[in-house]
Order: sequence, then structure tokens, then C-alpha cells
Amino acid sequence: MSARAVVVGAGLAGLAAAAHLRGAGHEVTILERDPEPGGRARVLHRGGHTFDTGPTVLTMPSLVDDAMRAVGARLEDHLDLQRLDPAYRATFADGSVIEVRAEHDDMIEEIRRTCGDHDAQAFAELVTWLGRLYDAEMPHFIDRNLDSPLDLVTRPRAGLELLRLGAWRRLGPSMGRRFEDDRLQRLLTFQAMYAGLPPREALAIYAVITYMDTVEGVYFPAGGMGALARGLADAVTAAGVELVTDAEASAIVQGGDGSVAGVQLTSGEIVAADVVVATLDLPVLYRELLPHLSVPRSLRSPALSPSAVVWHVGTKGELPAGTAHHNIHFGRAWDDSFDALIHRHELMPDPSRLVSVPSLTDPSLAPDGSSTLYVLEPVPHNGSGIDWDAEEGPMRERLLTFLEDAGYPRDITVEHMDTPREWAARGMAGGTPFALAHTFGQTGPFRPANHEPRVPGLFFAGSSTTPGVGVPMVLVSGRLAAERVADHLAGGRRRRVRRRRRSDA
Repeated sequence: MSARAVVVGAGLAGLAAAAHLRGAGHEVTILERDPEPGGRARVLHRGGHTFDTGPTVLTMPSLVDDAMRAVGARLEDHLDLQRLDPAYRATFADGSVIEVRAEHDDMIEEIRRTCGDHDAQAFAELVTWLGRLYDAEMPHFIDRNLDSPLDLVTRPRAGLELLRLGAWRRLGPSMGRRFEDDRLQRLLTFQAMYAGLPPREALAIYAVITYMDTVEGVYFPAGGMGALARGLADAVTAAGVELVTDAEASAIVQGGDGSVAGVQLTSGEIVAADVVVATLDLPVLYRELLPHLSVPRSLRSPALSPSAVVWHVGTKGELPAGTAHHNIHFGRAWDDSFDALIHRHELMPDPSRLVSVPSLTDPSLAPDGSSTLYVLEPVPHNGSGIDWDAEEGPMRERLLTFLEDAGYPRDITVEHMDTPREWAARGMAGGTPFALAHTFGQTGPFRPANHEPRVPGLFFAGSSTTPGVGVPMVLVSGRLAAERVADHLAGGRRRRVRRRRRSDA
């Protein structure tokens, strides 16, 4: 049965949900408050530079292809992807460098050259372990709707495999047992921070992020990461999805029986719907679109991931020798920096930073003779109480000193800085683009659900619901929301059949 589906938000989660809903034969309308699709993958054009203000790392492009194929399109028809080699260039406090190479054999040789034979062999064994972990985890516990903790035991073979693999041990110590060189340990565990956890405390199941980066590879679309949202938007609109921009939702409209009836816009217009998939951060969604409902217990005091300051810089001049697309500059401190950031909600005393230079891969993103830089430093979320009106200037000076010390061009022609203040203004709970932390109590069936039982027909997608944070996860979330819609509609048909049978009797 076809339904009228409204998706609130044309970010990656909303676009993926729209693709799968349209592929199932539904009439789909996307409502986007901004002038263009993209959501967190927003693009800023300034002074001839193109800045991606959201995610910069693309892994698992097969998930993008899955969404496009749902509407009869193909990834290669809408995106020109390049696999980055190296995926990352890591520079450590002692000046040493390790590159994360795209090819398995090249990476083993890189580790042998920089860390020694023992760690080269350990990496070969790690790749096998990561592949088994991914195979057990992705289809059974990530790419699947879970309704309760009991669902975890419905796939006993996968659960036992995760247990055998040590998935419930701590990630940092697990890598420490494998590798002698602590530089390699840091390079293969720093990703846990984006899940809101210190590497030494994160469960080893989060090594799945390392698998996506290190084994499956890191990609970049021509035109920048904004091209990802544009490509998905082009695919779904070509398939008949209506994309309405400059349309901000103000309320979820309910019918007399409490079920979804549509979405009201700030203009006062009501867009009728049989089902709604909303992609706002859930704490914000309940506050702004469902103020009459009590907030679910899981969202009353959620643990939030740390935030980030991102400084977008257009520069003139030569880049340091060896600069890659993604460059990680590790600080000397490690555990103490994470304790400050995540537990004490303070600025990292010795921060590690990411500098992405997308214009190296796609020169069209910067004027001739210039470079486009994306400089990220992790910072606490807004629960820290840091006054970013006062802190923005000192942060800029610290980042400028860091860039100069690292050899990046100092002739800045254009700049823009996003702090937790800007993230909060754009509707991100707690001023963090990384949403709810992946603590044990906010993972899998314990993460806020992607449906609202009190409002039949209302479903959620995005990083604050299942399965979680990151480009691959929000693409999966869109498909999982579409599956919820299918189950809801099938249940409605079953209820109508039962009512007809009782009437006939």
C-alpha cells in the first residue's frame, strides 16, 4: 500500500530515508529549512573557496549506492569518487610520520618501515580480526532495528562470535596488546573520540570504525563532501520525490486518534502525511516539534559526545612537504587530554588536531595558488560552560600558531570558524555535531528508539537515534526508519483485515 510520507530534513539521513521510502512505492516529500539540501553536510562558498562545514571523511560508499539503487540510480551516475592514498598522514609530537595507506600490502610495509617487523605482522593479523568483527557486528547488530536488549540474543551465533573476538573488552588496551609502538595504537583508536569515548574506555566493538577507515578505505567526491548530498538529492528527485527547501517544521500534527497527520511549517502551512520521518537531533525535536509530550527517559539526561571547533581557512602559499588530504597532528599527551575533554569538560591541554586540505584532491575547491583548509580541534560540548564569545579569539590565535609551527601557509585570505555556539544555533543538541555518545547505555537497543509509540506513524533517523554517529551510520539510519514505516503500514493492514473479519462475523 502506498502512503504519503514526509521527511523532515534533507541531510544524509533524510535523503537516505526518502530514497528507501520512494523505492518502496510511497509518495515522498522532503521538507528542508535551508535553501539547499545537505543538513550537517552544509557547504560554504567564500572568496573563491568551497568549504565543507560538516563531515570530511567518507567511508563505506556502498551505503550511498544502496540508497541510490533503491530509486533506480547508481552512485557512479551522480558522484565521482576518489579513494585517498594515504587515507591519513599522521604526524607525532616527536616529528615522526606514519601514513595510513590505501592498499593492504603498502600499509604493512609502511608499518614495517616506521614501527618494525612485530607491528607489521600484528597489523596483518588485525585486519583479519577487524574483518571478522565487522561481519559479525554490521548485519546483526548495526544494520538492524532492535526493539529491546532481548533482540541481542536472537542471533546467538553472531553474539558468540563477538564474544570470541573480544568485542566487549576495551579498545585501547586491546590495541596495546597487539602493537608495541604506541604511535600505532593512537592511530588505530583515535576514532573512538567521535563516538564520545576515550579510546581506553571504548569497547572493542568500536574498532568497526577503524575497519571502515583502514580496511575499506577513505574516499572523497569531486566537488567536495557537499556533492554527496547533492548527488543523493538529484537521485531521489529524479525518482519523483518532492524536495521543498526554505521550509522549516514547527510541529508534528496529530489526528484525533493521536497518530501522525502531517507536519506544520513556520509559515503556518500544514503538509499532510500518513507517516513522518524526522531527522532533527532528538532532544531538540522533542522540545520544538513535540512539546506536549514528555521526553523519553533515555533523552532526559543523555551523555553527549564532545564537540569541535572547526576553522575554515583559505590560504596562499606552499603547503608543507608531504601534506596529504587528511593530516592528523597528534599531541604529546593522550589519556590526560581525553580525561580533560570527556570527563572534566575542559579544553584539551595538549590537543590533537585534524587538518584536511581538500583542494589537494580537487583543485577547483580553491583559487589558483591557494589552498582550502579545514582545521578541527575537539572541544567540550556546551555542558562545559565555556563562553565561546570570549574563547573564540584565543582559540583562533592558538590554531594560527599551530598552523604556522606545522609549516602551513600563513597568508590567510578568508576564514570562518564554527564553535559549539554555532552548532547549537543550527539545532545540534548540546552544541555538538557528534550527537549522543556511544556509551553502553546509549548503544544498540539502549540508544533512543527510531519510532515514537505515542505518535503512531512518527519515525526518526539521524545520528541521535539508532545506529549512531557518522556518515555510514546515518545512511543506515535512513533505511532502518524506512523499514519501520513498512512494518507500521503492514501492521495497519493486518488490523484492518481483523476488523473486517470481526464485522463479517
